[in-house]
Amino acid sequence: MQAKSNRNARGIDVSHWQGEVDWPKVKAAGLSFAFIKATQGTAWVDPKFRGNAAGAHKAGLLTGPYHFLDATSPEAAAKQAQHFMRTLKSVGTPFALPPVMDYENNPAGVSRAQINQIAKAFLSEVERLTGIRPIIYTGNAFAQQFDETLQAYPLWVARYSMTAPYDVPAWKKWEFWQHSDSGRIAGIAGHVDLNVYRGTSEELQGRYGVSNNPRREEDKDISRQERNIEQVSEWAAKDWAEAKACGIFDGERPGEPLTREEAAVAINRLRRQILAAWKDAKPS
Repeated sequence: MQAKSNRNARGIDVSHWQGEVDWPKVKAAGLSFAFIKATQGTAWVDPKFRGNAAGAHKAGLLTGPYHFLDATSPEAAAKQAQHFMRTLKSVGTPFALPPVMDYENNPAGVSRAQINQIAKAFLSEVERLTGIRPIIYTGNAFAQQFDETLQAYPLWVARYSMTAPYDVPAWKKWEFWQHSDSGRIAGIAGHVDLNVYRGTSEELQGRYGVSNNPRREEDKDISRQERNIEQVSEWAAKDWAEAKACGIFDGERPGEPLTREEAAVAINRLRRQILAAWKDAKPS
């Protein structure tokens, strides 16, 4: 992966472990962004999340929330994603940076295939609920567990070294790099994680900042946003078009969750098409 340089925008990530943060001092220290821990599991909320989110935003930093994923099944991962999204909506503070899945260890010893299933369940649920593609945070070593299908998600990689992170199957470049866990920044009493963005502060603002981004502010505000069920997500557009063309779906409400009844209709339409094709192909 690429090395960092002096031109990279600088930022931090924080949780309740940093205690009270003087966000104006953090901003004055030359930082451009901050990732803030929001949630973990299906119920826990970081006690400093609301204050950190409001303080960092008011100070003028581009902020993004992250969830520590400790699920051991896709079903549990989807529930954690829902808890994450409910929490973001409850704080009333806008976020410029995408939501983050922090998936960095495997204490339950699940397989590599299961790790990818869990990650995809969480990511797809967040994207379904927000219409925003999340970021994946993980360590450089653990990143090797993720397969190539996750390369579409931006990588925030942890590697505490002067040398650049090494390539892994899913990524050859990073979006953000957490390069230290023992930084010192004015406004924070103890150590804090230090990060860089792949471009300059101006480029960071151009990509994620509301004033320079063609997307509307309300589209970038996760705390207020509801999924527009009439719009197809970019990642699903091709499959949705094919499903409509084949008559499996009627073409309405592509972003709406599927009920059991609607699933039954779609499955039966598909079954009839398969049976008809089989009948036509069967020798007389």
